[in-house]
Amino acid sequence: MKKVWIDLDNTPHVPFFEPILLELKALGYPVLLTARDAFQVAELAEQKGLPVIKVGRHYGKHKLVKVAGLFYRALQLLPIVLREKPSIGVSHGARSQIILCNMLGLPTILLADYEFAKYPPLMRPTWEMVPEVIPNEALYCRPERVRKYPGIKEDVYVAKFKPDESIYGQLNLKRDGLLVTVRPPATEAHYHNPESEALFECLMDRLTRTPNLQTVLLPRNKKQGELALGTHPEWFAGGKTVIPATAVDGLNLLWFSDFVVSGGGTMNREAAALGVPVYSIFRGKTGAVDTYLERVGKLIMIKTVEEVMGKIQVARRDKTFHADLAKPAALFSIVSHIDGILKMSGGN
Repeated sequence: MKKVWIDLDNTPHVPFFEPILLELKALGYPVLLTARDAFQVAELAEQKGLPVIKVGRHYGKHKLVKVAGLFYRALQLLPIVLREKPSIGVSHGARSQIILCNMLGLPTILLADYEFAKYPPLMRPTWEMVPEVIPNEALYCRPERVRKYPGIKEDVYVAKFKPDESIYGQLNLKRDGLLVTVRPPATEAHYHNPESEALFECLMDRLTRTPNLQTVLLPRNKKQGELALGTHPEWFAGGKTVIPATAVDGLNLLWFSDFVVSGGGTMNREAAALGVPVYSIFRGKTGAVDTYLERVGKLIMIKTVEEVMGKIQVARRDKTFHADLAKPAALFSIVSHIDGILKMSGGN
């Protein structure tokens, strides 16, 4: 059987690819799993018992250094790929994997759910796989190289979610007050808009002044967490805001939250998939998935400081769990598409 190489490049990729690789293995495909040692990716993968090979790290927000880091990581991956001889590379935006595969002539499948992410020529995939709501015109590949799946990527793993109240003890959270989970903007991403930072600061000031409310802040990296602690110690006084010391089960934390506010990306969509009220302070270009979630009432976009104060509803929600949060259609569709591509000659 042809070997599938999955490269985990960011934290959300771990829960997303876990059920996919299990299904691929059930079909008989051997899987090579690599992970970038950044954003708690490797730590979370190891917590889940995934056999990852740690390769590379994050190189910060400076564009030239970041690009050099992508190519350096591709070189670090080279001996592993030459030894393991995978037939195809699969990722959710792992540019170093795509660079290396393009250099070696290996086909790649890029799963994506934000059509405004940038992929220069050397980082272009062979195939793209996206939610049905993203139009072909927004993608890099020709229509015959595009595969679509129903729903959103978070449906892939939310379908198997079960709440675990041990999160309260793990993070020393109060059970009798309001709980809010906040994810700051991705300040080092190429699509970052500084407006998001002003919204984030206004939000945190509001939350930390609200009685009987506790915030779990999930920085995107250690530097971002240290900056918040250093510049705004008042946010953390008396345990009003908590930063987890280790990687936590994100879905579980979101489920026990009364509402969620994030600077964009996966956390917004995870909350939407769980049915948890969620507000986005992302001020980059709004992608088709978020537009769809906003249209169906599962996501509220926050665009101004005035909306931070007026639109965000600080209220307790019903946390009665229903096992039918999501159907596994997205998972089976993705695995079926990967299987179909692999069955073509060489995956090309």
